[in-house]
Amino acid sequence: MNSSIALDALVHEANRLSQEADGLSEAEWDLPTRCEPWSARELLGHIRVVLAWVPEMLAAPAPETADIDAVEYYRPDARFSEQTNTARIDLARDYANQHVNGASLVKDFTATWQRVEEMSRQEPVGRVVRTRHGDAMLLSEFLLTRVVEVAVHGLDLADALERDPWLTPEAGSILLDLLAGPEQIPAIEALGWRPEVFLRKATGRADLTDEERAEVTRLGVQWLTLG
Repeated sequence: MNSSIALDALVHEANRLSQEADGLSEAEWDLPTRCEPWSARELLGHIRVVLAWVPEMLAAPAPETADIDAVEYYRPDARFSEQTNTARIDLARDYANQHVNGASLVKDFTATWQRVEEMSRQEPVGRVVRTRHGDAMLLSEFLLTRVVEVAVHGLDLADALERDPWLTPEAGSILLDLLAGPEQIPAIEALGWRPEVFLRKATGRADLTDEERAEVTRLGVQWLTLG
């Protein structure tokens, strides 16, 4: 994965999220989401937190080689344990509660993804980073995981707000490549699934029929473990 492609997709998706979140009422920020027990406010707090790992990783020494890619990053191990999920929930809540209102939260979220873009564009091709879980991976692959976070939780926020999904073409395309592989995209499209429908199904946010499950198994679709 080219770093600029992953970063461009991240910037498009994060910018769209900033636009959609701008001007929400405090009542809307307090709406529940499917990511229980988070409210819309706390869910955006989580997205900001997971983006903020990037500058910290770039400020640290670079590992010599990468050990895993974006798909392997989502393997179901201790990072998705009950203890880790509890810590993830609390961290997002604590961060969101630091802001006096939703407007302040959106402003900081926007500043965070802009900082990620600024720092990432200064890095050389092949830059390796170490995640907070101890994995060494290419920056481009880690940025791809951030596209997953912003896009998938963007669907969650859209649903909580009862809005049409705003998945950008750039994010939708790169996630189809990640989850199905570029050679399978025509087959996915033949199923009649728009990118946001495919993303919902691939992340367990929409049910699969028996026929659909058999087809995506045949296509080798990657199912991601998400906290």
